[in-house]
Amino acid sequence: MSGVIGPAAADSQALRSLARWARQSARGRPGPWVTFGLLVFAAVWLAHLASTSLAPPTDNIEQLTWVHALEWGYYKHPPLPTWLFWGPAHLFGESAWTSYIVGATCTLASVGLLWRLLAQLRGTRHATLALLAVLCITYYNGRLYYYNHNIVLMLLATASATACWTAFKTGRLRWWAALGAALGLGALAKYQIAVTITSVLVFWLWQRGWRDARHRLGLLLAALIALLMFVPHLVWLRSHDFGPIGYAMQTSLGVHLGTGACSADAAHWLIDQLLNRAMPAWMLLGAAFWASRAGAVASAPAATCTTGADAGRALLLSWGLVPLLFMPLLGVATGADLKLHWGTPFLLFAVPAAMELLGVRVRWSQVALKPAAQAFLVMQGLLLLVSQLTSPRGPEFLRDHGWRTFDAAALAAQLEPLAREALAGGAICVVSGPAAPAGALALRLADHPLVLIDGRYDRSPWVSRDRVRRCGVLELQQGRPLPGSRAVGAGFAGLSWRVIRPESVLTGKAAGDRAQDRSGLRR
Repeated sequence: MSGVIGPAAADSQALRSLARWARQSARGRPGPWVTFGLLVFAAVWLAHLASTSLAPPTDNIEQLTWVHALEWGYYKHPPLPTWLFWGPAHLFGESAWTSYIVGATCTLASVGLLWRLLAQLRGTRHATLALLAVLCITYYNGRLYYYNHNIVLMLLATASATACWTAFKTGRLRWWAALGAALGLGALAKYQIAVTITSVLVFWLWQRGWRDARHRLGLLLAALIALLMFVPHLVWLRSHDFGPIGYAMQTSLGVHLGTGACSADAAHWLIDQLLNRAMPAWMLLGAAFWASRAGAVASAPAATCTTGADAGRALLLSWGLVPLLFMPLLGVATGADLKLHWGTPFLLFAVPAAMELLGVRVRWSQVALKPAAQAFLVMQGLLLLVSQLTSPRGPEFLRDHGWRTFDAAALAAQLEPLAREALAGGAICVVSGPAAPAGALALRLADHPLVLIDGRYDRSPWVSRDRVRRCGVLELQQGRPLPGSRAVGAGFAGLSWRVIRPESVLTGKAAGDRAQDRSGLRR
C-alpha cells in the first residue's frame, strides 16, 4: 500500500491548516484562505484518486481522444470542453494527469464562485459553511479528477448565477451580456444548459422582471447573445445529421419508459441526488446545527443579508430547487431514462437552497466554524477510507470492480510486443475499437496512437484512411470476436484483438484475405 494516499496518509499539518482555514475565512481577508483550503483539498483527493485508479475515467479518455481535432461538435456532445482542453493538452501533454488537473480546476472554480456569491448574499461565515458542505457531496470529491461536459457546465451554470444576480442588482446591460455569454458557452458545453435557462426565467419572473425596462431589455440581450454563440454549432448539427441529438435519443431521451417505470426512475434519480450523493453534506450541516443548539455560536457574527423573502433568497432557491424539479418532471413527461450524473452541474446549489429553507430555525451566520471544520475533516477521512477500500488497492472482497479497475497498463504490456511483431516492427499508429478500452490502451502505448472510435471515421475526424493504409491498425473488439482475432485473456472478459497490417506489408496477399482483414473498419 506504500505510495497510496488514504485517510491516514494525509499530512496532519495539512489537516490542521484546513481547520485554520475554516476559522480564518470568516474574518479578515478570507479569499486567500479559501484558495489555500481548496488547493489542499485538491492535492489530497487528486493524489488519492490517481493512485487508486488503474485507468482514467472514461470521460477523461473521451476528451484525450477528441482533442486531436478541434471541431464544432462531436458525435456525442457539443465542443466546448474539448476546446478548453486543447491548450493544457498541448502545453503539458496529452496525459491522464493533465485531464485530472483541468477537471479539478473547473470543479474548484465552480465552488469558489459559489462561495463568492454566497459571501455577497449572506456573509463569509455562511458562505464558508456552505462550501464545506458542498465539498462533502460525492460528485465533488470522489469525482474530483473527472473532466467532462458536466464539469464544464457546472462552471458555466455557477457563472450564470453570479452574472444574473449582478445584472439584477446593478441593472447594467454588460452584466446581462455576461449572462448571455455564460448561457451561450453553456449550450456549447452540454444541452442541459436548458435547466439553467429555466432557473434564469424563474428568477426573472419571481422578481417581476417584466416591470423594469432594463430587465426586459437585458433578458432579450442575454437571449440574443446566447443564440448567436450557439448558431455555429447548430449549423454543424445540421450538416452532421444531428448526431449528438440522435445519441441522446438512443441512450436516454428516446427510451420512452412506461408510466410506472418513468415515475420510479424519476423518484430514484431524486433520491440518489439528495440521499446518496448529497448525504455527507446534510450530515455536516446537521453537525453544525447541533453545535448551534448546544451553544457553539460565533462570538462576532459576520455581516449578512436578511434571510427573508429577498432577491438573494429567490436566486438561491431558483438555482437550487429548479434542477431538482426539472429532471424528474422531464423523466415523467417524456419517459426518459434519467442518468444519475446529470445532477453534477447543479447539485452544489442544493446546499445553499437547503440553508435558506432552514434559515428560519438556524442563524447560519452565527454558527461557529470550528465544529463544522472538525465534522468536515471526519467526513473527508471517511470518504477517503471508503474510496480506498473499494478501489483496486483495497481488499479484494470490497473492490467495486468498476471502470477504475480496468488495468490498461497490463493490457498494453500484453498486446504491445505482439502488435509490433505483426506490424513488422513498425509503430502502432492507430487503435480501433470501443472508445473507453481503445483510448485507455492508447494512453499506455509508447507510440501514443490515435483512436479510431468503433472503427468509424465519421466519429473520428482525427484519423484518415490514408493513415490506416500506411500504418495499419491494432483493433479491439468487445463481445463477438472479429475474424482472425484472439481473446485478450484473463482480466479482460469478452475483449479480443487483432492487427490489420499496413498495405506495404499486405502487398502480395490475396484480395479475399485483405478484404477479410479490413472487415472491422466502417465508414
